[in-house]
Amino acid sequence: MDIKVTTLDGKAAGSVSLNAGVFGLEPREDILHRMVRYQRAKKQAGTHKTKGRSEIRGTTKKMYRQKGTGGARHGNKKVPQFRGGGRAFGPVVRDHAHDLPKKVRALALKHALSAKVKAEQLIVIDKAALEKPQTGELRKQLTGLGWTSALIVDGREVDGNFKLAARNIPHVDVLPVQGINVYDILRRETLVLTKAAIEELEARFQ
Repeated sequence: MDIKVTTLDGKAAGSVSLNAGVFGLEPREDILHRMVRYQRAKKQAGTHKTKGRSEIRGTTKKMYRQKGTGGARHGNKKVPQFRGGGRAFGPVVRDHAHDLPKKVRALALKHALSAKVKAEQLIVIDKAALEKPQTGELRKQLTGLGWTSALIVDGREVDGNFKLAARNIPHVDVLPVQGINVYDILRRETLVLTKAAIEELEARFQ
């Protein structure tokens, strides 16, 4: 399939042919959902922690005698049902990451790219480079192109001036092709790929 190539100034720059095996699949929501869950779980810190009854500082003396008080029988005050006691089955420090086969992860990236093509939200530009790192000028260009929420993916190396100019623009992310991922693709409305990024992606999946 062919797609038009544009420049940051909105001018035509020819066209490029996309590999149907990478950009022409029928998107499957279940695979995309599995991949997003995998990424989010892997990123979760898992540092939440509460103290159990064995970690509470206090006496282990029995509160009052076993019988004759008319109340329920209790031991020490560190049990969960009393104020200041330990938490029963509370969260502990742990890793939330889970496994996902490598082939499923690769397939999920193809489906994410194909989903953008099907939704007509994939834009191809000749290059992402600026002469000067001016955020205001780049913002005007992106606004003129209608890219209010965009992920811009370049080749192996991102132009330094472009990266500096884009980092303070809300809802605009810039990544090298090595960092492209399903979650960032789906959370931005428009996916912008350079010609170099397309070549690297198609070479990766060959």
